[in-house]
Amino acid sequence: MTAFLLTNIGELTTNVAVGGDPCGTLHDAAILVEDGRVEWTGPADRAPDGGAAADVVDAGGRAVIPGFVDSHTHLVFGGDRAEEFAARMAGEQYAAGGIRTTVAATRAATDDELRTRLGAFVAEARAQGTTTLEIKTGYGLDVETETRLARLAAQVTEEVTFLGAHVVPLEFADRADDYVDLVSGGMLAAVGPHARWIDAFCEAGAFSLAQSRRVLEAGRAAGLGIRVHGNQLGYGEGVALAVALGAAAVDHCTYLSDDDVAALAGSGTVATLLPGVEFSTRQPYPDARRLLDAGVTVALASDCNPGSSFTSSMPLMIALAVREMRMTPAEALWAATAGGARALRRDDVGAIAPGARADLVLLDAPTPVHLAYRPGVPLVRRVWKDGVEI
Repeated sequence: MTAFLLTNIGELTTNVAVGGDPCGTLHDAAILVEDGRVEWTGPADRAPDGGAAADVVDAGGRAVIPGFVDSHTHLVFGGDRAEEFAARMAGEQYAAGGIRTTVAATRAATDDELRTRLGAFVAEARAQGTTTLEIKTGYGLDVETETRLARLAAQVTEEVTFLGAHVVPLEFADRADDYVDLVSGGMLAAVGPHARWIDAFCEAGAFSLAQSRRVLEAGRAAGLGIRVHGNQLGYGEGVALAVALGAAAVDHCTYLSDDDVAALAGSGTVATLLPGVEFSTRQPYPDARRLLDAGVTVALASDCNPGSSFTSSMPLMIALAVREMRMTPAEALWAATAGGARALRRDDVGAIAPGARADLVLLDAPTPVHLAYRPGVPLVRRVWKDGVEI
């Protein structure tokens, strides 16, 4: 790989904390990239003279941020649920059971159809500044299709999550425990080699505390890391379960008791908030301010899926977090980058620091505040993944 110097950066967000600034903001800055990694950051007037840096890229006084780390998506699926969305906007209530509609369409889709669609979604996310993606299964709910989804996801990301415990499929209606046996046994054995994580939807209408624990403990025994869907549709046991099992993250966190907040604050489990869901379902937004003030580590992710948040836009998540969840622009940007990296237990992404992957986003704006200040405007001008422009 050729090296390059990105210079004349008006405002650089490094996410290397300096004093009281967790974003580690530098002004009039530069970045030296070599072999796909960040080699140096600092004031532009102190930048290395080039050496191996064959190319110099002028940022023109614009802002540069780390690539977004979207730590919760469901990008491999068939079909469309636009009619369900329209009905919800007309007053119908969101319920987890709509997932089964997508399951039927996904089972019917060919690998080529799913692969082509997945590639389009990944390109869409990249164009909006996302350089690291987690992708879940969960729209197959049988051994064959869940394995297909994990295999396809693994072709585009190393962050694959097995979510066989998404909902109980129709063929196991009234036999949820039998389905949990399958997820924890034969399905896990088939899907596990393609995945890094296991997840469970611990929620009324999906899986009980005991069922979720069985699935997650089986995944851990098979060598997978733990993630949890929890506390989305009402108060429940998802957060407590995630903390008890040492999960990397518990996602949604819309309905939290004081005990839930205290448990998260005293743990290494990240609270991943998904404001696109509330935007698309008219559910209450999570109270990010309450979590941050308690000392909880917060991430933002898109939850891109066909039913409850059909958007891959991390800039939109930042704008919603600032407007609706009482986060500052700096807190939201950190949560969408470094926070997502924490949720994936990664230290090579989410920051611009020597040794980190050179995942960089040049904004067509003087500061990252514009991501929330100018919602809906395509501010991502250039994107580099591992030092290669995409």
